[in-house]
Amino acid sequence: MRCPCRKKSETTTYELCCQPFHLGVRPAPTPETLMRSRYAAFALRNAPYLLQTWHPSTRPDNLDFTPGQEWLSLKIEAAHSSGDAGTVTFTARSRIGGASHILQETSRFVREDGKWLYLDGAVGERA
Repeated sequence: MRCPCRKKSETTTYELCCQPFHLGVRPAPTPETLMRSRYAAFALRNAPYLLQTWHPSTRPDNLDFTPGQEWLSLKIEAAHSSGDAGTVTFTARSRIGGASHILQETSRFVREDGKWLYLDGAVGERA
């Protein structure tokens, strides 16, 4: 199957893209790669991976998915890193009960013990 983090026109498979990160074979090497793998985890409802890659200082106790939400696409607008800090700005499209939603976020990431972690994000959402 095509990896959820990729455009519909791309043929990159989940097995070659985000699955190794989800299985813990290796950590995501960049903030953008971590963002992509986290998007795929949302699309696949992989709460353990999302919580594992969330910085402990901001990680929720549990993660509830929106019932019926289908993630449709991810577009990386910008990605930057310097040292052990990084940001990724993205737009993600989803559908809930037939209604389209657009999520725009600039996410902040930190690298600790060689692993990138999601810290937080400035979110904007529009229907």
